[in-house]
Amino acid sequence: MTLTFKPKAPIWCAGCGHFGVHTALTHALKAAHVPAHEALIIAGIGCSGSIQNNLNAYGYHALHGRVLPTATGAALANPNLLVIGAGGDGDGYAIGGGHLLHSFKRNPSLVYIVMNNGVYGLTKGQNSPTAGAALTNGEAPLDAVQLGLSVSGSTFIARGFVGWWDQLATLIGEGIQHARAHCGFAFIEAISPCVTYNDTYPEWDGKLADISRDEAYDPTDRVQAMSRVMRLSEQGKLAVGKILHTTGSTLDQRHNVSAQRAPALQDVLPANNVSTYEAIARDHLV
Repeated sequence: MTLTFKPKAPIWCAGCGHFGVHTALTHALKAAHVPAHEALIIAGIGCSGSIQNNLNAYGYHALHGRVLPTATGAALANPNLLVIGAGGDGDGYAIGGGHLLHSFKRNPSLVYIVMNNGVYGLTKGQNSPTAGAALTNGEAPLDAVQLGLSVSGSTFIARGFVGWWDQLATLIGEGIQHARAHCGFAFIEAISPCVTYNDTYPEWDGKLADISRDEAYDPTDRVQAMSRVMRLSEQGKLAVGKILHTTGSTLDQRHNVSAQRAPALQDVLPANNVSTYEAIARDHLV
């Protein structure tokens, strides 16, 4: 039996930044000509965790903080599938922070979009790891872009702003190409203000520095990328654009993942594997 569910309308607050992510991702998938049956969107817990319900693709709601191990498993099990992880900064940088660090290191071929608003919106506005110093009595916010640049295995890092959704769509599109070509982990942070508990829309125009406008900037140069991002941070600004795009060993390459060997693509129908199942039964049943 097959059950087919149609995409639902988003349930976010009017003006929520996540609408911009939804629009950008929709456009990126269409531009990349990704059929619905070849895309899987795995979302975490929080307001952002409903995005997979609103898009024409396979969807899965993962445990809190466990988007990346779930997405990694899906990508390894079926390398023909475009796997996109999506979640919030609380889900991805707090309880899921350890998985993010190791995803940068392992470099699995999938896309991960983090909607960063500085708060836990679903539970009424508690500070997240990216909350600004004004909300945390001077505690510095976590910068996942700097974290990713510091890990030598990372290959694609970008940041966009939902107010500039066309640029965000381009960044997501490039991340999709990176993952579909099995070049590794495409990390994209989307600055996505929470209009209810942390409305930072008015602040961002003066704080964002679009490094893609600098023709001399080279996203293949990790040292230059880290230097530029940190220098801008010291000036009170946040770098946006394609920050790092390079090559490196991927998790799927190291494990020799292929369509011929992928578990999800094997014929496991009992009628077609009677002798195999009989052998398993003989070897394991007491």
